Amino acid sequence: MASLLDEAGKLGWILFKALLRFVFMFLNNIFAIPSYCLYLIILQPLRIMDSRTFWHIEGVMFKWLLAMVSCWGWSAGYTVTEWGDDVKPISEEEAMVIVNHQSTGDVCTLMMCLQDKGMVVRKMLWLMDHVFKYTNFGGVSLIHGDFFIRQGKAHRDKQLVYLKDHLDQIYYSRERKWIVLFPEGGFLRKRRETSQAFAKKHDLPHLTHVTLPRLGATQVILKTLGPQQENGTLEAAGSKSRGLQWVVDITIGYPKARPMDIQTWIFGYRQPTVTHVHYRIFPIKDVPLETEALTDWLYKRFVEKEELLAHFYETGGFPPLKGQTEAVSRPMIVDPVWLCAIQTWAFASGYMWYSLLQHAYCWFF
Repeated sequence: MASLLDEAGKLGWILFKALLRFVFMFLNNIFAIPSYCLYLIILQPLRIMDSRTFWHIEGVMFKWLLAMVSCWGWSAGYTVTEWGDDVKPISEEEAMVIVNHQSTGDVCTLMMCLQDKGMVVRKMLWLMDHVFKYTNFGGVSLIHGDFFIRQGKAHRDKQLVYLKDHLDQIYYSRERKWIVLFPEGGFLRKRRETSQAFAKKHDLPHLTHVTLPRLGATQVILKTLGPQQENGTLEAAGSKSRGLQWVVDITIGYPKARPMDIQTWIFGYRQPTVTHVHYRIFPIKDVPLETEALTDWLYKRFVEKEELLAHFYETGGFPPLKGQTEAVSRPMIVDPVWLCAIQTWAFASGYMWYSLLQHAYCWFF
């Protein structure tokens, strides 16, 4: 009887804590997201006079919003341990990021682990499923210039044309540096069976922990943003910089292969968990552009991800990089004081805008 009461008490505490977290995050969204939008509406004259400063300010606030999402996980004890190459030295340069995709928690994990990578979060552009457009954060992503892509054969060709146009119009005009995409085109659990059937039919590697990536968006990005060469030299093209310099290959591993989803981040009902993130960096000159060669290169990256994750699930850690005898991990540290300051800014801004709009309403009506 006592044990049943203890279990009921634990369950009650978990539910109560989840309710408190939900209320806090609901209020956080109610205050922070409208504040972000209203600040940018007020700053529209600055966008006309000095667009560079405008997008700098927007990038700072965008990073703060993503830090709030990081705070949700951090406050529940969900942390990140990093492995592999150190990406901080290239954080000021242009890079395409490819990531394996298991759940909605992958995006939250990236929002957390990229926070301490210089200007990356401020100047990154995300490719995500179009459904995300209709979430609470969709409006922020629209303003920031992220691209929402529709999945499925019926939309594929048109979406790639739209993506190229979007990159031409947005990427350089807003001084973006990193572009993040999930080449698998969907969650592992949804695509694994189809991917394995396709692999068997075409005599390709059988993958369990990842799926075969899709080529379209990757190729469009490389051709649009890669270094434009003419007679072996970089081509100056208007306001464009030198183009992509790196491909950052990120592999996310969850203990016991149990992906973290956004609901877990919000409600915090899972025990404190360490998500492991592995980085590999490739110079852009080593990445082919031709369809067949690029397909082969991309498949190799996901075969390597399969091997990395198999090792991780077996040992609890990622293997050492080539040329190293021992794998070195490093905890991703989040500054709690800074997170509290960001949350304070959000609530103070929300209260300020509420007061201003209330006075404006009373003035006119």
